[in-house]
Amino acid sequence: INRENHSSMSEFLLLGLPIRPEHQSMFFALFLGMYLTTVLGNLLILLLIRLDPHLHSPMYFFLSHLALTDVSFSSVIISKMLVNMQTQDQSIPYPGCVTQMYFFLFFTNLDDFLLTSMAYDRYVAVCHPLHYTTIMGQGLCTLLVTASWILSCASALCHTLLLTRLSFCADLSIPHFFCDLGALLKLSCSDTSLNELAIFTAGVAVIVLPLVCILISYGRIGATILKVPSTKGICKALSTCGSHLSVVSLYYGTIIGLYIFPSSSTSRDKITVVSVMYTVVTLLLNPFIHNLRNRDMKEALERLSHRAKVLSR
Repeated sequence: INRENHSSMSEFLLLGLPIRPEHQSMFFALFLGMYLTTVLGNLLILLLIRLDPHLHSPMYFFLSHLALTDVSFSSVIISKMLVNMQTQDQSIPYPGCVTQMYFFLFFTNLDDFLLTSMAYDRYVAVCHPLHYTTIMGQGLCTLLVTASWILSCASALCHTLLLTRLSFCADLSIPHFFCDLGALLKLSCSDTSLNELAIFTAGVAVIVLPLVCILISYGRIGATILKVPSTKGICKALSTCGSHLSVVSLYYGTIIGLYIFPSSSTSRDKITVVSVMYTVVTLLLNPFIHNLRNRDMKEALERLSHRAKVLSR
C-alpha cells in the first residue's frame, strides 16, 4: 500500500486563499505590492548596514541576518501563492511541496533564534552597558548566528525526513496557500504519532524556550529601567528596545494564536487569515518598524541619500 501511494502521488493541490474569482486580480495586485515592499524594505536594511560604518555593531549584525531571513521567507511562501493566483493552477509537485515546507520551517525557526539573540543583545546593552563591547564581541555574535542556522536546519530537516516516510490518502487537497506541516499530516494515511511527538518537542525547543528567554531578557530590562531616575534615561532605554519589542510582539502574537492556543471551532478561513498575518503582513511591517522607529537607521538613510545626491551632481 505504501509503495502504491508513493508511486501514484505526484502532486498536491493548494486550495489557496478564500477569495472569490472576481476579486482574484485585485488581491493579486495587493499581495504583489506587499511582497515587493517586503523585499525592497529588507534589501534597503541590508544595504544601509553594509554601507554605513555607524551600523557595524552587534545589534545590526543580527538585524542584517533577520532581514535576509525575511526576504527568503517571503520568497518561499508568497511567490508560489502569487504564481497560483495568476495562473489559476493550484497544483504543486510532491518534491516542491516538501521543499517549501522545509524552508518554511527553517526560516520560521531561524526568525525565532535571531529574535532571541537580539533580545539578549538588548539585555546586555541596557543592563550591562559598561561591559557591552566586551560581552558582545564578534566571536559571540558569530557563534549565536551560526548556532541559529544549524539548529534551524536540524529542526526543519528532522520534520522533513519524518514526513517523507508517510503515505497519503486519495484526497491530496491542502486547505492552505502553502505546504503547512500540520495540513500535510492530516492528509496522511500512516501513523503520525512520531511526527506529532517531533512537532511537540521541536515546538518547545524552537518556540517556547526562545520566547521564555525573550521574556526573561525584557523582564530584566524592565527592572533596570525602573531603577533609572531620569526620564531621559528611560526614554533612551525604551528607544533602544522599542523596534525589537514591537517585532517580537507582532511575530509571537500571531504564532501563539494559531499554533499554541488554537480554537477547536476555528474555521479554515480564520486559520488562513491568521497565516497571512504572520507570513505576509508581519514580514511587510518589519522593515517599517526597524526603519521608522530606529533613529540610527533613519540617520543612516539620510546619510545615504545625501551621499547619493552629492555623487549625482
